[in-house]
Amino acid sequence: CHNRMDPIGFGLENFDAVGRWRTMDGTFKVDSSGTLPSGKSFSGPTQLKAIILGQSRQFAKSFTEKLLTYAMGRGLESYDRCAVDEIVKATGASKSKYRFADLVTEIVCSEPFRKRRGDGGTR
Repeated sequence: CHNRMDPIGFGLENFDAVGRWRTMDGTFKVDSSGTLPSGKSFSGPTQLKAIILGQSRQFAKSFTEKLLTYAMGRGLESYDRCAVDEIVKATGASKSKYRFADLVTEIVCSEPFRKRRGDGGTR
């Protein structure tokens, strides 16, 4: 888990707890370099951003999975994967390419979201 997430955090280390830019953490120089599990290395948030933008479809798919999980209040099942692929395909084909508002709209219109069970357990 840490091998996958820590490098992203390292890339954002220049930002303090409230989002201000910093080059020092107390008396220590901030090191915002890291290597992702894919083997790609970066030095700072700008290079990290470039790597992520180069994998926009993969990022959009992962983000959609997490957002759909939150929206439905349950984990994704194997039968939800088609909906995730459709959402990513629809938002990737738009002019804005994976815009957040488009992802949310597609999630709300998706079959899993529209047919989720309510608190009463009925459909």
